[in-house]
Amino acid sequence: MTELRATVRLQFHRDFTLDDAVPLVDYFARLGISHLYASPLLTARPGSMHGYDVVDPTRINPELGGERALQRLVAALRERGMGLILDIVSNHMAVGGNANPWWLDVLEWGVSSRYASFFDIHWQSHDPLLKGQLLLPFLRSDYGEVLGAGEIELHLDARRGTLYASHYDHHFPLNPASYGDVLQYSGHAALQALGARFAALDDSPAGQQQARRLSHELAELAATAPQAIERAIAYLRPADAQDLQRLHQLLERQHYRLASWRTAADDINWRRFFDINELGGLQVERHAVFEATHAKIFELIENGLVDGLRIDHVDGLANPRAYCRKLRRRVERLLDKRPAALQGAHFPIFVEKILGEDEQLPTDWGVDGTTGYEFMNQVSLLQHAPAGEAILAQLWSETSGRSADFMDEVRQARQLVLTTALAGDLEALAQGLLRVARDAIATRDLTLGAIRRALLELIVHFPVYRTYASACGRNDADRAVFARALEGARSTLAESDWPLLEHLERWLGGQALRQLPPGQPRKLWRKMLERFQQLTSPAAAKAVEDTACYRSAVLLSRNDVGFDPQRFSATPAQFHQDCLQRARLFPGNLLTTATHDHKRGEDTRARIAVLSERADWFAERCRHWRELAAPLRRELEDGLAPSPGDELMLFQILLGSWPLTLRADDREGLRVFAERLGAWQEKAVREAKLRSTWGTPNAAYERACGDYLEQLLNAEQGRELRGELAAAALRIAPAGALNGLAQCLLRMSVPGVPDLYQGCEWWDWSLVDPDNRRPVDFAARQAALDGAAALGECLASWQDGRIKQALIAATLGVRARHSALFAKGDYQPLPVSGRHADQVLAFARSHGDEHLLVVVPRLSDALLADSRQPLIPSDRWGDTRIALPAALLARRLDSAFCPSAVPVHDSHVALADVLRDVPVNLLFSNPFHQEP
Repeated sequence: MTELRATVRLQFHRDFTLDDAVPLVDYFARLGISHLYASPLLTARPGSMHGYDVVDPTRINPELGGERALQRLVAALRERGMGLILDIVSNHMAVGGNANPWWLDVLEWGVSSRYASFFDIHWQSHDPLLKGQLLLPFLRSDYGEVLGAGEIELHLDARRGTLYASHYDHHFPLNPASYGDVLQYSGHAALQALGARFAALDDSPAGQQQARRLSHELAELAATAPQAIERAIAYLRPADAQDLQRLHQLLERQHYRLASWRTAADDINWRRFFDINELGGLQVERHAVFEATHAKIFELIENGLVDGLRIDHVDGLANPRAYCRKLRRRVERLLDKRPAALQGAHFPIFVEKILGEDEQLPTDWGVDGTTGYEFMNQVSLLQHAPAGEAILAQLWSETSGRSADFMDEVRQARQLVLTTALAGDLEALAQGLLRVARDAIATRDLTLGAIRRALLELIVHFPVYRTYASACGRNDADRAVFARALEGARSTLAESDWPLLEHLERWLGGQALRQLPPGQPRKLWRKMLERFQQLTSPAAAKAVEDTACYRSAVLLSRNDVGFDPQRFSATPAQFHQDCLQRARLFPGNLLTTATHDHKRGEDTRARIAVLSERADWFAERCRHWRELAAPLRRELEDGLAPSPGDELMLFQILLGSWPLTLRADDREGLRVFAERLGAWQEKAVREAKLRSTWGTPNAAYERACGDYLEQLLNAEQGRELRGELAAAALRIAPAGALNGLAQCLLRMSVPGVPDLYQGCEWWDWSLVDPDNRRPVDFAARQAALDGAAALGECLASWQDGRIKQALIAATLGVRARHSALFAKGDYQPLPVSGRHADQVLAFARSHGDEHLLVVVPRLSDALLADSRQPLIPSDRWGDTRIALPAALLARRLDSAFCPSAVPVHDSHVALADVLRDVPVNLLFSNPFHQEP
């Protein structure tokens, strides 16, 4: 099988199944892809569009075609020497609803369920009303209101002989010992007698086995006396206060407490994925859980159906290092059992990990690297002009009235999420640390309030997603992280609370757990360390990605998943340093610039970045556009709609995502565009949590924002503004496209493995999900590749996106022919001199006798001037030139993209020659070119 060279990420769901991908395999192979990189394939919640809500990890999702369809897809891949990388979800499962048998078993039997230890449940909650019970925050409103409205109904599953309550799509199994409370009202002697036998059950394994036998009897009796069952259920159906009490008392006997969805933030007693009630955290650190949730994965690996893994949200795990190392060991033991043709091949494992400023993925996890978000950030920084930062920051501050310091927004957002959506998680941690404090004489007088205050400020100032302290304490990197968090907390806490920080520093990794004597105190201390490290990660994600990125818009191209928005730009030297470090530590790291999670498509970001080069122009235009937009705005009781900040964000989004072929008078095209932008706008204002939220939408504000957008794009009143925005978008489009081509070539040529997100071989003007998960017209892309032209020949029609596809196919073709050069070749930054030296990035890669040179322009808007193509006229480069290493001093340098050779002048190449016919270039010496 072919080694890993390049991946294509595909999102599978019921409307795009495994069989739908089979006819595309040949296309991906011709494009140069070596591995298909699939979204999660295990059985997810019915109708799932992403697969991260797994309900049954023991089988391939039948909605995707099941295992037979997977076998057909893999067979097609094998015919082309290709492989399959699978995304897996180790941190959580979908809960609620009625599709997860493990979760339903926990509801039925509580702590005695065989799956009780699978989910991360705090059975001994600090809330005395939840001892031994789960809080189930799935009701649409308050429990009393829902109960009185008759929206909690009893049912008999006649086939299985089990009773359950329901609320819309949610099923809540009754504990069999409580069946007698229902059957006693049946008026049927046999059913009443059976109810008495149910009432005698306990939750022991023997009791559970007996319950299954009794349920079989109930199913048989129900078939002969359905009216009696209905009579019993009807008796418990609330019609008055007395009936309500009967049903209430039955529900109180269960291993769960039903509650409004709003109670989750404060009272939740089980770990969720972030703050999503329908995703419950797993304790995969337990061996039984690890084996049960991974059994099908291991079977697929052993049978040769999976060739690599991507671990979703690795920071959600209690101990990512231990998990990854265990997974690596487990996988390595399977490799010799795989089909003979696959043996000997390396099995890559990647982790989805957000790296903070100056943070590095630990090298001892046994993984090949991350999924590449940090590369997306690095190439974005390269394409932003530092001179524009102050101007754009001033524009944002004066327009929105908010701080231009992104970290100000982050700290405010962390305060918000920790006191609202994640308040229950914070409280559980504080309560646990209070118990830790009470176990020692020196800290027994510490109060819950003081611990809570100090803990809150510590997490607010945490500079990364999490630390990885273990029984051995913290490593050097984690010590530095914690020191920064402590320093920040001291700056906002009252001095009287500072001593608490010293205790937190010790409890949360500063003192090695191994120094404590074995026993319950050490177990509690370890659990609180895990809880802390599992809380800082969602706190960061909710605060940065889901809040601050929608509150701050100095330039939206710097706000995306995995980005470091407080940094505006970086130099070529910094980019080179990042590449060298990746080559040294994780040469097989994935490299991505578009994902199913991005907030803006890769080419949308690339075009918005051009505004950093035209900051003065953009600021002047925005002030003018706001004047034109005055009639479209509405004054509400809580302020202007849209707010000035939301309006400025919309201008950026319009400029970045305006389709290249959309005219300002194209009514149908504008209607479709407005629908896409409307979905983005709703999500943006709710995620910001300033004027509206997901929990309590501000209908008046959202309606006014929607009306503004509708008038701007579709009404006569917005015609002038619409025309100016369209013209502005097309004005910066060539420079944006050149940025897009540059980042595309860099992704495929620097150290690492390039990942192509579905459909992004053409221009990607997408917005946040679900916009970035729209169906892809693969037929058109296949046809375009069939009639592929050289890169330079595509310039005349660059708007249609085929130029990007041509770039990808040509570069991946070179990778396929010279895979060792890209996988193992060194990386050498090359000096650039001359008038526009800072607007070029160049490097060489060498492996044995194979050598190549990559050249891309940056910050090129001024060089393009009024050009209507993403090609800088050669005469504008002047004396700019690149110094070549000795290995590239051949008779000539050939291009992978066009037939013309590039002459070498006194150990240099001139940019006027390198980029004469193509926007970006990949060059190699002639002997390299002559290889078969």
